[in-house]
Amino acid sequence: MAIKATIFKAELQIADMDRHYYQDHALTIARHPSETDERMMVRLLAFVRHADPALNFGKGLSDVDEPDLWKKDLTGAIDLWIEVGQPDEKRILKACGRAAQVIVYSYSSNSSIWWSQISNRVERARNLTVINLPSAISLALAKLAQRSMQLQCTIQDGQTWLTGDGETVQLDLTLLKAPTEYQR
Repeated sequence: MAIKATIFKAELQIADMDRHYYQDHALTIARHPSETDERMMVRLLAFVRHADPALNFGKGLSDVDEPDLWKKDLTGAIDLWIEVGQPDEKRILKACGRAAQVIVYSYSSNSSIWWSQISNRVERARNLTVINLPSAISLALAKLAQRSMQLQCTIQDGQTWLTGDGETVQLDLTLLKAPTEYQR
């Protein structure tokens, strides 16, 4: 018998002053049995930074044809595809062909090795953004993980802060690759 996903609930208050987005979200997050708290919280961070009523969690680890998060327009076309971790270049390039915009949030101590191995092979992807979280930050995020969370997020002038359970994590993200052209 297969192990089932663990369900987490997050009450999320977002104040994104850069995008003028101020909303509360009640999220149900299914953590795959092979997923860590660290990875789940990086998925939650990706949701926070791109929050939109149309942004949804995909099947991610459970389905190779779906991202960790995505946003589709009313026609079903994929506007935004978000991957978490260190996907291989084939997956990234396939996503770039399917979506208007692709964002990868990499984390862990070996992200620089991963990026040095694939950066020249994905450089031609004009709609790709790659963001790295230092491992100290992703581990600090993991400490905020609880089965029932109340989190507040503030985004201002490119800086992101996530607060929960009396702890605040300042998220210093590093842009590894910016899109060279956004079109669709």
